[in-house]
Amino acid sequence: MNAPTKPMAETAVEFGLKPEEYDLIVKRLNREPNLVELGVFSVMWSEHCSYKSSRKHLSKFPTKGPRVIQGPGENAGVVDIGDGQACVFKMESHNHPSFIEPYQGAATGVGGIMRDVFTMGARPVALLNALRFGDPSHPKTRRLVSGVVAGIGGYGNCVGVPTVAGETNFHRGYDGNILVNAMCVGLADADKIFYSAAPAAGLPVVYFGSKTGRDGIHGATMASAEFDEASEEKRPTVQVGDPFAEKLLIEATLELMASGAVAAIQDMGAAGLTSSSVEMAGKGSVGIELDLDAVPQREEGMSAYEMMLSESQERMLAILKPGREDDGRRIFEKWGLDAAVIGRTTDTGHIVLKHKGEVVCDVPLAPLSEDAPLYDRPWTEPAKHPRLGPAEVPAPADWREAVLKMIGCPDQASKRWIWEQYDRHVMADTLEDSGTAADAGIVRVHGTRKALAVTSDVTPRYVQNDPFEGGKQAVAEAWRNLTAVGATPIAITDNLNFGNPERPEIMGQIVRATDGMAEACAALDFPVVSGNVSLYNETNGVAIPPTPTVGGVGLIADYDRRADFAGLKPGDSLVLIGETRGELGASLYLREVVGREDGAPPPVDLAVERRNGDFVRGEIQAQRIGVVHDLSDGGLALAAAEMALAAGVGVRLAAPADAPHGHLFGEDQARYLIATADPDALIAAASAAGVPATIVGRADGDVLAAEGLFDIPLDDLRTAHEGWMPAYMDAPVAAG
Repeated sequence: MNAPTKPMAETAVEFGLKPEEYDLIVKRLNREPNLVELGVFSVMWSEHCSYKSSRKHLSKFPTKGPRVIQGPGENAGVVDIGDGQACVFKMESHNHPSFIEPYQGAATGVGGIMRDVFTMGARPVALLNALRFGDPSHPKTRRLVSGVVAGIGGYGNCVGVPTVAGETNFHRGYDGNILVNAMCVGLADADKIFYSAAPAAGLPVVYFGSKTGRDGIHGATMASAEFDEASEEKRPTVQVGDPFAEKLLIEATLELMASGAVAAIQDMGAAGLTSSSVEMAGKGSVGIELDLDAVPQREEGMSAYEMMLSESQERMLAILKPGREDDGRRIFEKWGLDAAVIGRTTDTGHIVLKHKGEVVCDVPLAPLSEDAPLYDRPWTEPAKHPRLGPAEVPAPADWREAVLKMIGCPDQASKRWIWEQYDRHVMADTLEDSGTAADAGIVRVHGTRKALAVTSDVTPRYVQNDPFEGGKQAVAEAWRNLTAVGATPIAITDNLNFGNPERPEIMGQIVRATDGMAEACAALDFPVVSGNVSLYNETNGVAIPPTPTVGGVGLIADYDRRADFAGLKPGDSLVLIGETRGELGASLYLREVVGREDGAPPPVDLAVERRNGDFVRGEIQAQRIGVVHDLSDGGLALAAAEMALAAGVGVRLAAPADAPHGHLFGEDQARYLIATADPDALIAAASAAGVPATIVGRADGDVLAAEGLFDIPLDDLRTAHEGWMPAYMDAPVAAG
């Protein structure tokens, strides 16, 4: 075997490949690759496409269950929701593109995640997003918020899919690397799910959708690299989206599927035509041959390399059944989309590309997919933080100021400015959304009494201080949010956002967070059916806070049997389900009032989580309770404040004389706040189920109060809660 020439080996490094990985390519091919082949290897072996650092740890996740139709490995996960219907869903990141070009980066993230869902045969019915921005005082933050929110709203609104839930946090740890995680949920017939594996050789390969341009080239490679000062020069690698083309693509794809012509189908996402063709052929254990001259192109003189690595949006690749090309062409013409037969499946086990009469790529598929590098990277155990209770954390000097500061801080302040830019009710099936007082978004399954509850959750400050407990808590919080609206949790998708896995301390975060998540998923019967890993989220060697976002889906059998936290009435008692020890480590109170970010996060007892949640859900489904809020950031005080603001009814909380700040602000897990006119019946039922239940307050008047500690008019509370974000976004946007 000849030694690799220096120029091609240097190009490999520029493409994100390690020298040893280039040597492995040469060994697998028994020759040097040409430029096109090197480009194909570089994107397929990128972290974004190959999961080479995380596959070992993703295997820990439980992925099967009585409702799971399709787990990880396809474009999206699929779960059975009864009556011959299925829910299809997935979450993915568009972090680096959104930092470089906020509007298009976020918009194309929305478009890409929708394609993952409708390529399985599902009609998208709901969108969610989980956004993490830097410190509000950072000169880029306001511009990034403005662009990302406009991109999400602009794309989703134009396509006509409601954005019903999500979360938005701010922390200096995201100053140089924001996170934009997008989730899509769709509905399909359970017996009409479409898959990506090519079933046989000799079948036509059809490209349809928008034309291919030079945008997005090497986007997958960029998503698998750290940032530095020159990162904004990568703007050309950010794709440009067209939501109106996406709408046409949705309708054409679903009509093509209904025609019976489709043998396999895959959207062109990260790595574009390369990944779609390689994955379809590789999963089917066949080969594929493409004539790139037939690819619809919107720019003159495109090279084979550019066509294969372009990530132009709104494109699909389908393998049709024999003789069905004309049926496909007729459908695409009806919807005004470009379409062309660009190749055939073969029995060679190779991907062969032809351009201008020459073979420009001929490589075996196995090294590109199942035989790609797999690393067991070294890792170090994350440092432990001490538990912090009320004795270790001072009480506030000014209780009123503390409550107002917490309810009005960037993380907890109303995000009305954001969600008012999203169409939350298009399709007319949204029952609860970001603008209503519920712990999860709820969309009706059209034409039935069923509804889907959807949420996204993670508490990065918990994961930062203890990745194992933080990973458990992310899953438990998603499960709890679904439970709090009366839904039976079914399954999750995940978006694992971390820094550079080649650093042992970062790999330790990944290992322990996935350990915690896997344990929680198993204990709560909450399997992982799809997801995305986004690594190298760091700038100049400084990693983001570890952020393993969990997207959860649950089923409500009868949408009249659901709960929210807006129905508080004067005279109602507030009953706290669960036990309070006053866990203040890594809490919102500790950060916002005390000015510290240390301490162990609250431990998650999964057996207790399940016991308490099953009880609350049973009471909701039996229609004995209907006003429920889970406790999370800010503990009891903020949960009560949010209930009071949602209903416009005051709340008076009881507070113990001993360590009241632990009681009011502690973030102990597995807890719910319930408003009821019959607290005795609820407490008796809880006692019978072995569930702790305590009266902690009463709805009355127009203030939020805790006896002897604070007495805050709801108008003042609302001003603090609603005021921060509009004032922040109305300030001048910094240049740069």
